[in-house]
Amino acid sequence: MKPTALARLGVILLLSCLWTGPSLAEEGDEGWADLVAIDKELGRLQSWPRSGGGVLAESLTPESIEARAEQLAGLRKRLEALDPLSWSVAGKVDYLVVWAQMNGVEFEHRVTKPWQRDPIFYHSFVQRVPYVELPLEGWAEDKFSRSLREVPAIVERAKSGLTEPLGELADLALFHLENFDGVGQGQPYRDEPPGGTIAWYDDLCSRLVSEAMPLSASCLAARNAVVNLRDWLREQRSSMTANAGIGADNLEWYFRNVRLLPYSSREMALLGEREYHRYHAAYRITRNRNSALPELELTGSREQHERRTSEAERQIRALVDEQSLMTFPEGTPAEFDTDTFWSPRALTDRHFWEELQFRNTFNNHIHASVPGHRFDGVVSREVENPIRRRSRDSSRAEGWATYLEEMFLLAGLTRDEPRADELFYVALMKRASRIYAEVGMHSGELTLDEANRTMIDTVPYMEEDLGRYDLEGYLRRPGSGSGYIIGKVQLEQLLSERALQLGDAFDLGEFHDQILRSGWIPLTLIRWETTGESDEVAPLWKAATGRDLR
Repeated sequence: MKPTALARLGVILLLSCLWTGPSLAEEGDEGWADLVAIDKELGRLQSWPRSGGGVLAESLTPESIEARAEQLAGLRKRLEALDPLSWSVAGKVDYLVVWAQMNGVEFEHRVTKPWQRDPIFYHSFVQRVPYVELPLEGWAEDKFSRSLREVPAIVERAKSGLTEPLGELADLALFHLENFDGVGQGQPYRDEPPGGTIAWYDDLCSRLVSEAMPLSASCLAARNAVVNLRDWLREQRSSMTANAGIGADNLEWYFRNVRLLPYSSREMALLGEREYHRYHAAYRITRNRNSALPELELTGSREQHERRTSEAERQIRALVDEQSLMTFPEGTPAEFDTDTFWSPRALTDRHFWEELQFRNTFNNHIHASVPGHRFDGVVSREVENPIRRRSRDSSRAEGWATYLEEMFLLAGLTRDEPRADELFYVALMKRASRIYAEVGMHSGELTLDEANRTMIDTVPYMEEDLGRYDLEGYLRRPGSGSGYIIGKVQLEQLLSERALQLGDAFDLGEFHDQILRSGWIPLTLIRWETTGESDEVAPLWKAATGRDLR
């Protein structure tokens, strides 16, 4: 064997030892158990109570918010008292995961302040109360009763707490109070959905009467409270700051110190623009290739949609097995739910994802179900490391699901359904367009309506309802829109780097398994742990500890 070949083999063996999956702390990681305790307490601060009986309303008082900030400051001191410099790479990764999440909660107190600025923050606590399925018994009825009785208190807390309400978010809250959003995500299925939160309360009150449940008075009080919230927002609207963006500097800080992304917001916008044009070009090429083929047939019934979805999952799983693309652990459900349910409304009035899903079910089922979010969630629950099991980095989660879309195209899933390729590229164009929209809204260059119009003008099948639904989330949760494509870009780079390291020893299925076993932590950290490359992590470590990485 030639010396160069021997050297290459040695490098492969060395690098293959760098990664055996995320583990618990090594014996030398003194203080790691304290980090786990800090993370557990941080998790309690991140989660707002949702039980009734006044618990939620009391947690939203100025005194409770201040107490939360003080608890957060105490956790920061405990984190800074740890000495992780000599820890293993795995331990240092865990430290940065906790550091980033702590930065996120502090950013909420310092910048976004939803309890002061975001009417949807309060609306979200009352919106789902009427989604309950009746009749109820026992503890379920008691819990529902307490939640229903708490609605007026939450509305009063909103009116006193919203000292700096933002106009764009108030407009969205008003829209939700009075209108069906055209998407229905998270709502119980109805052939004819009620027209907004107030209408859902009207629906609930009528159902309580028909079920002869002794909660009609509480329902009417809750219904009147959400009407009062609408009226109050209307009265206050003219005095509100119009734009809800957090500003370019805050967005830059957030991307770097909370999302742990290796790119500036400008670089991310360029990446998004580049990827959009790549997907648009691919869409045009495939449309031209398929021009002699009939267009895909829209689904015409619930039964047909369910058959198509089941068949899509069968083909997805068959290709995974055929090419050993990843491992399905024991306990994986035999079949996953779809993310786009059939509705007679879809015969004449479809939102963007229904336009795609009711032509071919591959794309959405891959992204949202298997091996995307639902399957990813099954695997993440088995992660042994408690810090990583709790982490929910959206760039990792959405990046994985988006990466899978083009991966399955390249793996040949659609070889017998070539027109389905077009829908994959449409979906990717949609996800890429979000970066420009998100950065533009937060920098103040675009209003939400302008960002929505840009997507409608540049993405086939795009329409106002789904655009508004998506952009609301990205305006309220910075980074959640860009994470789809940026996470995909990071994963593709990581795949390439790992394949270059391992050469012929690289195994795509094992690579996918390693990503899944890592949990939902930032991909910048997964790259460090997987490849040993620390260039992206070194400045983060310096910012987190004040010391150079070694």
